[in-house]
Amino acid sequence: MHYMVMLVLHKVDECTHILDAWDAEGVGGITILESSGMGRARRMSLTHNIPLIPSLSDFLRSPEHRHRTLFTVVEDEAWVDRLIAVTEGILGSMESPDNGVIFVLPVVRARGLAGGQARAKKGGRE
Repeated sequence: MHYMVMLVLHKVDECTHILDAWDAEGVGGITILESSGMGRARRMSLTHNIPLIPSLSDFLRSPEHRHRTLFTVVEDEAWVDRLIAVTEGILGSMESPDNGVIFVLPVVRARGLAGGQARAKKGGRE
């Protein structure tokens, strides 16, 4: 069975290290999304006076309150265990506050995974 491993990474500066580690494990493809949690969005709206039509300078002045969400699909639970281990090797325990969250979902059906795996075996990058 295939599994989707999803990491919501709070420490944005660690994103490259996580990507490198997952790539070194041989993951065929990793998707990266910029994301933000509802709690942080609510805190931002309460603590910042956001104008109706914000300017570029308004965005540049505000601190980044974003995460990176990384996900990939792997072939079995051994892959899942390896990705969790290398992730925690970089970040420390995922149970620590402000590291983020990693979770795994079973993939009932998928098509098109072979291309990413073939590129990984050749050492190609997306």
